[in-house]
Amino acid sequence: MTQDQIILFALFAGVFAMLLWGRYRYDIIAFSALMIGVVVGVVPTDQAFSGFGHPATLVVALVLVVSTGLMRSGAVGLITRTLIDSGRSLGGHITLMGGVAGVLSAFMNNVAALALLMPVDIQTARKAGRSPSLSLMPLSFATILGGMATLIGTPPNIIIAAIRGDSLGEPFAMFDFAPVGALTALVGLVFVATIGWRLIPQRDDAMAEARDFNAYIAELTVPEDSDLPGRRVAELIPDADEADVAIIGLVRGGKRLYGSAHNTEIRAGDALVIEAAPDALDEFRSTLGLAFSDETREERLKAEGEGLSLLELVVPADARILGKTAQSVGLAWRQRAVLLGISRQGRRITKQVRKTEVKQGDILLVLAPRDRAADIADWLGCLHLADRGLTVTDDSKTWAAIGLFAVAVALASFGFLYLPIALGIVVVFYALLKIVPLSELYDSIEWPVIVLLGSMIPLGAALEDAGGTALIAGGLVTLTEGWPAWAILATLMVVTMTLSDVLNNTATAIVAAPVGIQMAQSLGVSPDPFLMAVAIAASSAFLTPIGHKNNTLVLGPGGYRFGDYWRMGLPLEALVIAVSVPLILVFWPL
Repeated sequence: MTQDQIILFALFAGVFAMLLWGRYRYDIIAFSALMIGVVVGVVPTDQAFSGFGHPATLVVALVLVVSTGLMRSGAVGLITRTLIDSGRSLGGHITLMGGVAGVLSAFMNNVAALALLMPVDIQTARKAGRSPSLSLMPLSFATILGGMATLIGTPPNIIIAAIRGDSLGEPFAMFDFAPVGALTALVGLVFVATIGWRLIPQRDDAMAEARDFNAYIAELTVPEDSDLPGRRVAELIPDADEADVAIIGLVRGGKRLYGSAHNTEIRAGDALVIEAAPDALDEFRSTLGLAFSDETREERLKAEGEGLSLLELVVPADARILGKTAQSVGLAWRQRAVLLGISRQGRRITKQVRKTEVKQGDILLVLAPRDRAADIADWLGCLHLADRGLTVTDDSKTWAAIGLFAVAVALASFGFLYLPIALGIVVVFYALLKIVPLSELYDSIEWPVIVLLGSMIPLGAALEDAGGTALIAGGLVTLTEGWPAWAILATLMVVTMTLSDVLNNTATAIVAAPVGIQMAQSLGVSPDPFLMAVAIAASSAFLTPIGHKNNTLVLGPGGYRFGDYWRMGLPLEALVIAVSVPLILVFWPL
């Protein structure tokens, strides 16, 4: 080995060891390794930051913004609330949720897809009286599998397409991954829905881990243009149950109606009094086209600001609002904010929310301009609860968000626009239409992932230029000499999967893709089947909670332990290899 190869292998070994140790965040580790590489001379100075402008890095960032837009506009919520039913059997629920998760993950970042669907799954488990541990891991695996189907479904596919473009002159297109990825994902989803979930150990304390958040007493107003007038309150109960909302009364002309309200015919201007968690409140409002309790001020807030956010504020002993009402302190006209609900430890609230005297220990749900959250909390003298990512769905922009994204995907798929350009145009329109407010635009991007990509891409290029990937590929070719093609591909997949199970799958793809190309060149065959093998394997991190962020996300809410994942993950990885290798050889022959 040359000196440069020794240094680069040592750097990668150090990166992998530090990632396994887990003491420092992966972006800091990768960026530190890049700086060391530049200082010691193995990474050219003029190439040090080339990874940050690389198409793979840009596509990942743009996909994250587009995913946020699809969620904020209610496009994804429209799908989930239409299809999810808590009355289904566990197997049926996992099948449907897995299918929805797989399709969503093919067209948006799979981490974002899980973040959206996980609360739905936990809520459905709570309604059905079962532990979420039985369905959360299948949901995570389904989102990972679905990401294999398209170019934008998962970062490894984006990276591998870009590496193919750099090495062979043309990247993979949007649906080039589908023949292998989609069929492998389909078989994997069938396994997860029929056999896999039965292998998961059920944790009795999982419901405690997936704790119920505060339920608020809130009011939602029936707008003038609503189709609800003429219906009785009781007719809304199925929709309320579906959203996990309890309708406890009706306000008409400033007067509260309780038990008899269920038989009351709804009129425009009525306010439904409900008890719900914040996300359920927003889902119910969006589903029925209701307005917040103060519709006039809500519209004024939308017109003035870059968007709205939901704040959860705890009332301490010295709060300005303690012993007063939101109306009396002038919350609306002084701070341009609306009190939506009050959580009072199970005690009933008998007045309209904005006319209810606030007590110590209450938790207030406040609708406010996104850029004034801290100022409003300070003015009220309240403490801001830890951010749970609560958002206000703007369902008036649902079809605009869907249409823009669909057009971009179509143009990129048929070769009319380069994918990063198509996604970039979508992001511009999302910002102009305030589907993703400007104040939140950069918050949508997961910057540690961007730094990881921007740092690892120059290191990977340096390893390839120094002949390091050719050395690894030569070792694998020597090991598999005389083996049939399927066995060589399977070996490459096993090695890649093993790395992906213990390391970040993005880093794994950056290292393994050039190795696959070198192996193909050493064997004198097409590199495409080797790149497809790496793409599938890098995404197949099912053995541990650290290989893929989605597995980490469900660890706590599902009440899982580190050793629970391999029970379903090991047979699933074996199935992925058994299914994908023949498919690769059929659709991407040597």
